[in-house]
Amino acid sequence: MLISLVIPVFNEEESLRPLVDEIREVAEENGYEIEIVFIDDGSTDTSWSIVRELSEADKRIRGIRFRSNFGKAAALNAGFRAVRGDVVITLDADLQDDPHEIPEFLAMLDEKKVDVISGWKKTRHDPWHKVYPSRVFNWMISSLTGVKLHDHNCGMKCYRGAVVHEIQLYGELHRFIPVLAAARGFKVGEKVIQHRSRKYGSSKYGVNRFIKGFL
Repeated sequence: MLISLVIPVFNEEESLRPLVDEIREVAEENGYEIEIVFIDDGSTDTSWSIVRELSEADKRIRGIRFRSNFGKAAALNAGFRAVRGDVVITLDADLQDDPHEIPEFLAMLDEKKVDVISGWKKTRHDPWHKVYPSRVFNWMISSLTGVKLHDHNCGMKCYRGAVVHEIQLYGELHRFIPVLAAARGFKVGEKVIQHRSRKYGSSKYGVNRFIKGFL
């Protein structure tokens, strides 16, 4: 089984090498066949140079570079079009998602007989101005769509390959992937994950993301 990891990147130069080291460690410990696809969403730091360096050193790593910042939905859509895996896992590049959660995601796919597993950052290490609007957003989306999740917007999710090849993303639709999948007849589950404090840099998303998501 091939496991594809899709990782959007926007100015995360300090995090990329440690993230790859962690993913490699998990793959080696569990005997996974993996591919990693980084999508550089118009970074202005050295992120793309690091992605190129990593891909030259490891044939399992590939990179896609956007000419400008098109947003997370566009980045994920490009990654979904590029991967070949039986299972696809998305995670953020800022090291706040823990790759060591991957074995539990994979086990849950089979045990719960689901097609999508959305991470739930039950304990969050984010400032209040991100946490409270997020809770309101998640309550609203769960209420309006009937897809009851605590954390629709969590970057760490696990999909069967068929899901990502059927869904088309644009605008702010990355916030609604479980909803889109459920509408297509796929079964959606949820898993509590560890949310780590940001080690490098700062968040690239402000309060206006919730306004965009609502619209």
